[in-house]
Amino acid sequence: MIRHRAALVTALAVMVAPFMEVLDTSVANVALPHIAGALGADTDESTWVLTSYLVSNAIVLPLSGWLAQVFGRKRLYQACIALFTASSALCGMAQSLDALILCRVCQGIGGGALQPLSQAMVRDAFPPERQGMGMAIFGMGVVLAPIVGPLLGGWLTDNYSWRWIFYINVPAGLLAIILTALVVDDGSDGRARRGRIGGDILGVSLLVIGIGSLEIFLDEGQRLDWFSSQFILTFAVLAAVGLATLVVWELRAPSPVLHLRLLAQPNFAVACVMMFALGFVLYGSTLILPLFVQTLLGYSATLSGLVMSPGGVVVLLSMPVVGALLSRVSPRILTTCGLMCGAAGMVHLSGLDLQADTQAIVIGRMIQSLGMAFLFVPINTAAFIAVAPADNNHASGLINLMRNIGGSSGIALITTFIARRSQEHHARLAEHVSLVDPVVRARLEGLEARLVEAGASAADAVRQADALLQAALQRQAAQLAFLDAFLLLASIFVVLIPLALTLRGRPHGAVGID
Repeated sequence: MIRHRAALVTALAVMVAPFMEVLDTSVANVALPHIAGALGADTDESTWVLTSYLVSNAIVLPLSGWLAQVFGRKRLYQACIALFTASSALCGMAQSLDALILCRVCQGIGGGALQPLSQAMVRDAFPPERQGMGMAIFGMGVVLAPIVGPLLGGWLTDNYSWRWIFYINVPAGLLAIILTALVVDDGSDGRARRGRIGGDILGVSLLVIGIGSLEIFLDEGQRLDWFSSQFILTFAVLAAVGLATLVVWELRAPSPVLHLRLLAQPNFAVACVMMFALGFVLYGSTLILPLFVQTLLGYSATLSGLVMSPGGVVVLLSMPVVGALLSRVSPRILTTCGLMCGAAGMVHLSGLDLQADTQAIVIGRMIQSLGMAFLFVPINTAAFIAVAPADNNHASGLINLMRNIGGSSGIALITTFIARRSQEHHARLAEHVSLVDPVVRARLEGLEARLVEAGASAADAVRQADALLQAALQRQAAQLAFLDAFLLLASIFVVLIPLALTLRGRPHGAVGID
């Protein structure tokens, strides 16, 4: 009982920092126009506020296991929280875009190791038969953060200032440092091996080039029209060459910075693939649903955040239940249920139209969020069943990297998919709109008559009526593109079901259905 209570306290203590870090990947999105205006930058330049953070964060993620062995896990964790917190304060005080981007790089470096280190700490704190509950507590913060982020960012920006999206990290960071110092144990393995790991300078260099280039390619690709841009083409080549060389080197290196041999364990390899897909769907859907309700249904940023928030409540309430079920039910059964539930939520959202009410949107989001709760915990638990405790730090870094890259891929590819499908739908709809069609002609004449009654000249009324018709076509095309995107995300859930059924085993000591 005492150990169980200590494990719960540890999990709650280390949940603060990863929640704060994941929150920062999405909280700045809605504030970009305000940041650009305040710092005298254009919209394209301001996107580097997001990209700089994601790139530095992704580079540090897989290095966390190696760094923990060099410096000690608890010491590294506290240093990362301190760097993240200080950088957040400096971001809020930045007076130029260049200064803000530099501070965001430092913030990403500090935040990159927080997720894998906290996950490894939770795993070490809980006995094997209670791993599901530990992952549930950890997962509540990681899954809830990208849902809460847009709502919190919009509310702070609308009511206070964009600077407060960074200042709120300061008290949370200080609390995380104090809690870690009081209740978290470094672990005997971390203390014994500290400072004894040799340097893999080439591996680190290749990782920086490969992962950094991949993140820039994904984050800036849509904005710069992918391979039509020499800038994007260059980083695509760097990512491909860097990552391929990294894999070859790390499999041969005597003291690798990235333990790729962990992927030889079937459960861990399957979990990494599924975590990539989970990141893709989670971040992709969290991006496009607010866009759908804001651009097509006219919701404000705050209202769109409120539409998303019931999904967060579902996650918060469901994850402890899933954690308890893991002591009785196999991860593959829970994961399959989660995939089916997530697919059902996406199919529901794919049936929305331009007259959809808020209740229909909230129901779809809640069904999808319930599926997410049944995915994150079982996948993470199954991933570590065959992983030795000494490899927890390295395994946590790898699986969190997969979710990070999956999220970046989801944002980039879903955005591109919607843009391309919108063009295709617009072209097809335009084929059925002809000025010689009596129905179309009558619609235009009615619009022109109302515009003339409102005070427009006959010539202006003709132009404005045509513009209104084109806007209606574009709106309809965009709606169809968003619905296609929801169906695409639903299909990803369905495709993963056979893979989920290959997950084997359950935590040692657990009883129940396998």
